[in-house]
Amino acid sequence: MKIIDLRSDTVTKPTESMRQVMFEAEVGDDVYAEDPTVNRLQEMAAEMAGMEAGLFVPSGTQGNLLAILSHCQRGEEYIAGQQAHCYRYEAGGAAVFGGVQPQPISFEEDGTLDLSQVAAVIKPEDDHFAITRLLCLENTQAGTVLPLEYQSDAADLARECGLKLHLDGARVFNAAVRQQVSLSAITRYYDSVSFCLSKGLGAPVGSILVGSCEFIDRAHRWRKMAGGGMRQAGILAAAGIYAMEHQVERLSEDHLHATMLAEGLARIDGLNVDLDAVQTNMVFVSIDPEEQSRLIGFLKVRGILVGGYGQLRLVTHHDIEAEDISCVIEVFQAAMASNNGQL
Repeated sequence: MKIIDLRSDTVTKPTESMRQVMFEAEVGDDVYAEDPTVNRLQEMAAEMAGMEAGLFVPSGTQGNLLAILSHCQRGEEYIAGQQAHCYRYEAGGAAVFGGVQPQPISFEEDGTLDLSQVAAVIKPEDDHFAITRLLCLENTQAGTVLPLEYQSDAADLARECGLKLHLDGARVFNAAVRQQVSLSAITRYYDSVSFCLSKGLGAPVGSILVGSCEFIDRAHRWRKMAGGGMRQAGILAAAGIYAMEHQVERLSEDHLHATMLAEGLARIDGLNVDLDAVQTNMVFVSIDPEEQSRLIGFLKVRGILVGGYGQLRLVTHHDIEAEDISCVIEVFQAAMASNNGQL
């Protein structure tokens, strides 16, 4: 039985072509900055993002951690969304490692942060308060894309208030493909950006952090301290290069499959899908909480894996084909029809 894994786009496996370039990669010791393939990946990423320099890191979590620690000192704080990955799902790393305080605020329905609320939580210059140093945005956020105009406005606010602006761009290539713009059309608003190679782009490991040369020098030191030096990492960097050269435009296929999936599930009684929220490769499904765990079990027995907190989250990716979408819709239909919806 084929397993259709929709838990995340992190479950993708390297293609045969990607494996071949990994096998052939020229390597050196990256801790000494002597791995030519890592160096090429970092230069390529920085150029695509319109930044001065890049840093290859093991994970998106570490990329965000290094960014926060490089922008902020102990006793300072960063502003982020309540559901932002860098605040909610990264184990409080900035506070643990750097003594940097988070200031979370609620996301709007479109994945933005209300900039008037951002301005309101910036601390005044007073010894009673932490020093607000950084604003963190996320793009995409739960699959939704930040408007370019909004990002420009956020950058203006950050400059006016003396803040740095960081983008958790784990899926920023999905945003760029959706908006039909270059990566730099998005990243130009930010002081630093992290993006994943191991999600929709399909590389097995790794993320990139980009910014100014001075910023990347600080991040490089934090990477060493956090155990992120990877020696002959060119084998992994080669996969990232291949991903950025060959697997960006095909993200539109994932977006199409997500739309097909959302439209099919929306027609099933008992399921609630907000079609307008399906902009890239994520579909969120609401169902009676008492039925959710049984539905997940019904799907799993039939080889379909889904995830999510509260709502079900289904994520399309490189390893999901159109026929898989049809199969998933049919199994959901069977699940909701069985025993009049009682699974």
